[in-house]
Amino acid sequence: MIFETGYLYHIYNQGNNRCKVFLNQDNYFYFLKKVKTFISPYADLLAWCLMPNHFHFMVLVNKVEIECSSIKEAVQDKNRQKPRSLNDSIGIMLRSYTRAFNIQNGLSGKLFREKTKAECINCPKGIAPSFFIQDGITQMNITIPEMQYPQICFDYIHQNPVRAGLVKRSTDWEYSSARDYAGLRQGKLVNKTLAAKYVDVSGRQVTP
Repeated sequence: MIFETGYLYHIYNQGNNRCKVFLNQDNYFYFLKKVKTFISPYADLLAWCLMPNHFHFMVLVNKVEIECSSIKEAVQDKNRQKPRSLNDSIGIMLRSYTRAFNIQNGLSGKLFREKTKAECINCPKGIAPSFFIQDGITQMNITIPEMQYPQICFDYIHQNPVRAGLVKRSTDWEYSSARDYAGLRQGKLVNKTLAAKYVDVSGRQVTP
């Protein structure tokens, strides 16, 4: 994954062999804590959705790496710091969650697919319209991709539970930011003010 500051990205991954990665409410909440710890220092989260076997995030990247001291380095040299990239931090987040999940369920091995996908959705060049492909290619009739892809991605993320048949309305699904944008919850994970600069957050995404 290659990130650049100042751009929007759609980040997603799913369970290895499409297995479930969230089995109960505690799993969902624990993963969100990991997101706050490992992604929020680098990016503003504008939309998110956790599904039983995969996740989606829409973020605005502010930093591609930050200084982070490891315990070993801190003992050797308190002034020495090691940069950690957003890529590295996402990998650490998934491995950390996997360890906890496996211990809790008596499992071993990889939980997520090897590569987490990240596609820029407002870059002037190289925008990939395939961020919402599931079983086939969906054609989109759009004229200004750097302006329209963010809205399509934003709406798509919130509509995932509806398309999967888990709920009738996106606001019925507890594990996404749709409820925050609909004013049904005052979650602190998404930056709604910043999101409004890029997409329509008036509520159009919460209807089936």
